[in-house]
Amino acid sequence: MSPDSGAATSDLQNATPMMTQYLGIKEAHPDCLLFYRMGDFYELFFDDAVKASEALDITLTKRGHHDGADIPMCGVPVHSHEGYLSKLIRKGFRVAVCEQTESPEEARKRKGNKLVARDVIRVVTPGTLTEDNLLDARRHNYLAALADAQGKLALAWADMSTGDFMVESVEADTLASTLARIAPGEIILPDRLYARSELADALEESRNLLSPLPGSRFDSAGAERRLKEAFAVGALDAFGDFPRAEIAAAGALVDYLDLTQKGRMPRLNPPRRQASGAAMEIDAATRRNLELVRTLTGERAGSLLHCIDRTVTGAGARLLADRLAAPLTDPETIGERLDSVQFFVAHPRLRGDLRAALKQCPDIERALSRLALGRGGPRDLAAIRDGLAQAMAISAALPTETLPSELARAAGGIGDHQALVGELGAALAEELPLNARDGRFINRGYAADLDEFVVLRDESRRHVLDLEARYRESAGISTLRIKHNNVLGYFIEVSAKAADQMPADGPFIHRQTLASAVRYSSVELGELEGRISQAADRALALELEIFEKLAAEVCDAAVAISAAARSLAVLDVSSALAELAEDRRYCRPKVDASRAFHIEAGRHPVVEAALAASQGGAFTPNDCDLETDARLWLLTGPNMAGKSTFLRQNALIAILAQTGAYVPATSAHIGIVDRLFSRVGAADDLARGRSTFMVEMVETAAILNQSGERALVILDEIGRGTATFDGLSIAWAVVEHLHEINRCRGLFATHYHELTALRSRLDGLACHSMRVKEWEGDVVFLHEVTTGAADRSYGIHVARLAGLPSPAIVRAEEVLRSLEQGEQSGVVTRLADDLPLFAAMAERPRPGLAAKAGPDPLREKVRGINPDELTPRDALDLLYALRSEADGEP
Repeated sequence: MSPDSGAATSDLQNATPMMTQYLGIKEAHPDCLLFYRMGDFYELFFDDAVKASEALDITLTKRGHHDGADIPMCGVPVHSHEGYLSKLIRKGFRVAVCEQTESPEEARKRKGNKLVARDVIRVVTPGTLTEDNLLDARRHNYLAALADAQGKLALAWADMSTGDFMVESVEADTLASTLARIAPGEIILPDRLYARSELADALEESRNLLSPLPGSRFDSAGAERRLKEAFAVGALDAFGDFPRAEIAAAGALVDYLDLTQKGRMPRLNPPRRQASGAAMEIDAATRRNLELVRTLTGERAGSLLHCIDRTVTGAGARLLADRLAAPLTDPETIGERLDSVQFFVAHPRLRGDLRAALKQCPDIERALSRLALGRGGPRDLAAIRDGLAQAMAISAALPTETLPSELARAAGGIGDHQALVGELGAALAEELPLNARDGRFINRGYAADLDEFVVLRDESRRHVLDLEARYRESAGISTLRIKHNNVLGYFIEVSAKAADQMPADGPFIHRQTLASAVRYSSVELGELEGRISQAADRALALELEIFEKLAAEVCDAAVAISAAARSLAVLDVSSALAELAEDRRYCRPKVDASRAFHIEAGRHPVVEAALAASQGGAFTPNDCDLETDARLWLLTGPNMAGKSTFLRQNALIAILAQTGAYVPATSAHIGIVDRLFSRVGAADDLARGRSTFMVEMVETAAILNQSGERALVILDEIGRGTATFDGLSIAWAVVEHLHEINRCRGLFATHYHELTALRSRLDGLACHSMRVKEWEGDVVFLHEVTTGAADRSYGIHVARLAGLPSPAIVRAEEVLRSLEQGEQSGVVTRLADDLPLFAAMAERPRPGLAAKAGPDPLREKVRGINPDELTPRDALDLLYALRSEADGEP
């Protein structure tokens, strides 16, 4: 019987108090799996247990009865629950964590119901994770909110593990690309938007991330009120001029955090507005095709981000990922970033010292967030201490008078944290537990009242050893021991054989007899245990008080600490990109407001790195010059010659340049690209009933409908998924549209050589091809781009390399010659009437069967040999003779 359906709450008269409590809490969280704390385990019951046991592959058991039926149950240990929690979140579940809100001792003091009080302290969803082992240290985990107001759409997104908070107005046709750029872990939206047909395609890619909520939670007036309360301000003007839709999205996000964290709000930075057009628009298909942060198989290794990431801190890695996902469109800001990289390229020793220091910096952003949420521990305080200490040392070592503007702002943003670092240094012990409740993390000498109880606690334990020695001597039993467990507390233990020697009139009081031992207590031991317990409890209570005080001091300085963390991230990214540039021989690109696109000796960063790592080979560089009179290149040439690599490398160079990074080329001049489109490779979408060709046409339609003069378009093999004439017609029309209507810069690779005829009538079209060299009947791919059109595609040669059988290759060459010589439809009919390939197969003797063409002399000679009559010498001579005859020799 399932609480989800309401049936389990229909009759609680016969339910136990514990089950009544459970069902009441479960009823308030019907869409979550309920982790119900019972001692050292989180238990799950009813349908929750069935779902969790299947998802986690753990045993499903039973516990008691409800409404005449067994209650399904499973559980996970509290100390290791985060691993199970991670699996459930990855599989799409939401989990409500229900804790004991009082101790059993407090519950026993109440009259009537002695059941320990419990309540949900947080709801864990994909966008609200804070635990280190549930998060990727090198990428953000964003929660996004989509809202509408006054006919406009807006997105807000925040990472509650770092405090980053952004808002942006979006259009229906740019929503998908914006979501692809942000890559949120969860998206909340009003249920009315969830059902809007015009947003269906935009939200399709993110369908499994959506969490629809009642529309009332996205009311802009209520959202404004929530934002003012969250940031303790009377007006939002100090943060920017936000349209109503942006306010609705930001307020709904804050409300959702408050709802899932049960009133314990995370620390968020004030919302920052992302201006429309400030970042290069890159749609989801292009991001996939170019493998910016993930490969087509979903792996980070092999992506552009993996190839260029030399950062040494988690915050730096997250900042680099964000910058790569959103290349800028402002040349001035891009120039500032490039100045920072150039500074570290020019100062290798300073760069090396800085990177060594950065490696010692903990992730203070996420430590600060956990402390603000009340989920931090002593190690998070130590991370703040060590991170700020390193930050101040880094700031002191930087030559502030010669730093470029971005680095100067970063150095100034680190600030002075000497007082807080000193306080944390004096307070925290050298060895720190993970959780504050484990105690023993405060230094001796920091708090006098704590020291008194610590001394009493530790000295009392020495008293236990003294008492043990005295009892051993008085009883005359050398194996007597004083031990402790959670059931009996302290007790005296001797072996069963030695128990007969225990004095009957001594201080020993019998407690327990086991098969191998007998246990005793004494009045003196009981009094000593009381003193130890009181001292330990009081010492732990004082340590927890000190922890809360230190955590509060850290949270009071959250704004300054967050600024220092951002500054360290900027220094890490700039120095890492400089390290990359020097190691890989990258150059500083010129990025301006022109429409230039001139790349000299450009290289594909990922392919080049892979060649260097696996083969030690060199990448063949190529130029690309999309000037006004040749802004659209028509690229022909054989498969495997490098067309797709050339297309992708130029797109990646544009992205790197506008990210503010050096690029793999000898020189590069790039006029701002506002939109990047790439259709490279083949894929289908069977779940939505779309063939490979349909997907290709949908993506091509988006390119033709959305790209303008500042766009960069990369197209490969448009029209190949249908009939030859249909495909050629579509490719022809697309080239004309890009040239005449979109007027964008672009690279168009094709096997339709007929398209080269367009060069005579399209002024901005230039023909280029991939060079190949024919040598002794073979083809050598040179991977070089040259002017002019290719005359052949060498497809049959590639088929031979792929291992097609020789008869198939020979037949393909014959068909190709026939097609090239005659009118196509008539030739095809004649070829279909004559199938020599299959005729040859029919005539070929089957393995193991003798040929029927007549007697074989060699075979007849072998049959006439009598082996028994041959001497070894005769046999050897005969073998040589047969070999000569088989080779055709006289």
